Amino acid sequence: MNLRVRRDEDGSIWLRHGTALTAFDPTILPHIRAQAAAQPDKVAYGRRGPGGAVAGAPWETITYAQLCDQVEAIASWFQARGARGQVLLILTGNSLAHVLIRLGAMAAGVIVCPVSAGYVAAGGDFSRLEHVVKLVRPSFLFAEATAQIEAAKQMLGQGAGQLIVAQASAQDWPGSTSLEALLATDPAPYLQPADPDAAAAYMLTSGSTGRPKAVPQSQRMILTNLHQAWQILGKAAGWSDIMLDWLPWSHVSGAFNLYAAAVFGGSLYIDDGKPVPGLFDETIANLREIPLSYFCNVPLGYGMLVDALRQDETLRKTFFSRIRLMLYGGAGLSQPVMDALQTMAVEACGHRIMMTTGYGLTESSSGCMAIYFPTDQVGIGLPLPGIDTRLVPLEDDRYEIRLRGPNVMRGYLDNLDASVEAFDEEGCFITGDAARFHDPAAPEQGLAYAGRLVEEFKLNSGTWVRSGAVRAQLLAALSPLASDVLLCGINRDYLAALLVPNASAITDLVGDNPLPEGQALLEHPAIRAQLQERLDAYNTTNPGNSSAIRRLAFMQRLPDPQRHEISDKGTINQRIAADNRPEEIAALYAPQPSTLVLCTD
Repeated sequence: MNLRVRRDEDGSIWLRHGTALTAFDPTILPHIRAQAAAQPDKVAYGRRGPGGAVAGAPWETITYAQLCDQVEAIASWFQARGARGQVLLILTGNSLAHVLIRLGAMAAGVIVCPVSAGYVAAGGDFSRLEHVVKLVRPSFLFAEATAQIEAAKQMLGQGAGQLIVAQASAQDWPGSTSLEALLATDPAPYLQPADPDAAAAYMLTSGSTGRPKAVPQSQRMILTNLHQAWQILGKAAGWSDIMLDWLPWSHVSGAFNLYAAAVFGGSLYIDDGKPVPGLFDETIANLREIPLSYFCNVPLGYGMLVDALRQDETLRKTFFSRIRLMLYGGAGLSQPVMDALQTMAVEACGHRIMMTTGYGLTESSSGCMAIYFPTDQVGIGLPLPGIDTRLVPLEDDRYEIRLRGPNVMRGYLDNLDASVEAFDEEGCFITGDAARFHDPAAPEQGLAYAGRLVEEFKLNSGTWVRSGAVRAQLLAALSPLASDVLLCGINRDYLAALLVPNASAITDLVGDNPLPEGQALLEHPAIRAQLQERLDAYNTTNPGNSSAIRRLAFMQRLPDPQRHEISDKGTINQRIAADNRPEEIAALYAPQPSTLVLCTD
C-alpha cells in the first residue's frame, strides 16, 4: 500500500496516495478522435427503442466513427456562431441525442449545464429551473420530449436563449432549431481547441439545504478525475468494455460514466431502468441480456439487485459470468447486502468479486476516494492519486473530510460568500462529511463513512443524532422489507421512521394473498410481525436514545421526484421529504397512535 500519512499538531491527519498522477491530454475531443481511429466500428453508446427491454425493443447505437463525425459537426455549428464561453442548458435525460450535443458543445468550448429530470417534469414546480436559468444565463436550450420543450418555452419567455430540439422537424416549435440541422453542418476545416482550464460544465448541487449552486468544472478537472480512477482501477473498471448504466448525467456520478466511455473506448448502453418500484424491472431485463465486467449502482439499487438475484437463476448466471468489479456510489451500502452479493458470487463463479466505492461530490468532479486494496469491510477507501485528504478531528472518533487537488473546484458560480465558506485555511474544500478509520493504528485499511454533518440533528433532550449512521443501520436491520428510510425526530422526544416498502420482498413474505396499500401494509399480520421482530433486534443492539427507534410506519405515498423528494442517485432527500410530509410525521408522534403505526413504547 503506497499511502503517505502526515499528522499535524492540531490533530489533523493528511492522507495522500504515494504515486504521482500520470500525464494525459486534458480535453475530451482528442480522445474521441483516437478511439474513432483505433476502433471506428465499435459501439460507443446505445439505447433501446420505445418500450425498452421489457418490451423487447432493439438497441439503437452510435459507433465511434459516427460519434466523432457528429460531435465535430455539432462543434462546428457552435463555433460558427461564436458560442465559445456561452452556456447550453440541457433539459433532457440520458439519451443518444444528449451524448452528441453535450460532447459537441464541449468540443467547441461551450459550457454545458444538464439539469435533473425533476426540474422539467410535466406538472412539476419550475421554480428550481427558473433559479438555474437566472444563475447560468443560457444562450441555448436543448430538449427532446414535449414536456421538456414546454418547460424550455417557459424559460425562453424569461430571457433564455435559442431552443434546440431533437425532433427530425422543428416546424411544430417555431423559432427552434432541430438537432438534425446541427448534425448536417459541414465540419469546420479547423476546430479551435477547447481551453482545458476554462469552464466546460456547470454541474448543479442537489439543493437539499437550499437552492442549488452551480459548480464550474473545466475539462482538465474532468479528465484529471477520470485518469485518477483509471490509474488505480484500470481495465478492471470496465470503462473500455461494455457498460450498462442508469445514473443520470445531470449528476457527476452518471456524467463520469458518460465521459469514461468516450475517453477509454467503452460501449455504454443506457439503462432506462432505475432502482425504484416499477422501473427496476427494466434494469433486470437488461442485465439478463448483457453480461458485464463492471457494474455501478447506488446502495439502494444493490439491495434491489440482491432480491432479484435470489429469485432468478438466469439472471445470476448472466450477471456473474464476466463480472470483475462492482462499484457503489457514495456511501451507505449495508454490510448484509455486500455479504449476500459475495456469497452468490462465490456460488456462481467460485470466488469473491472486487467491490469498490465512488465516494465524491459535485465539487470534486466525481469519485475521489476508492477501495483499491483487499478488504471485506464496507467503507469509502482512500484517496486517489493527486488528491490531498485532510481529516479534521471531531469531538468523537470521527473526522471531517476535506479535499484539495486538481479535480476540486475553485469556487461556486457567482456565489462569493458560499465559495469563501467552502474552503479552510489550508485551501481544502470542506465536504461536511464525516469518516472514521476502520483501524486508527492502521490507516492503510481505509476509512468508513460516518454521516453527513449537516443532516445530524438534536432531540428535545439536546442529544445529537447521527442521522446517516442511524439510517444505514436501521435500513440494514429492516432489509429487505424496506428499501429506504426517512428518519424523524428533530426537536422530538425520540426517534421514529417512515419506511419505503420493498414491494417484491413484501410479496414474497405474504405469498399470493391480497396486499393492502400504503400505510395499511402494517395491518397485515405477517408484515407487522416481521417488522416488529426486526425492529426489536435493532433496538437491542442500539438501545440509546440517539439511535433506538420507538415508532415505525410505512409512507402514505411513495417519494415523489416531482416534489424533489428523491435525489438523482435514487435516495430520499431527507430534509425535503420531511418538509413535505408533516401529517405523516405527526401521526408517528400522536399520543394515541393508530394501528398504522408500529410502536415499541
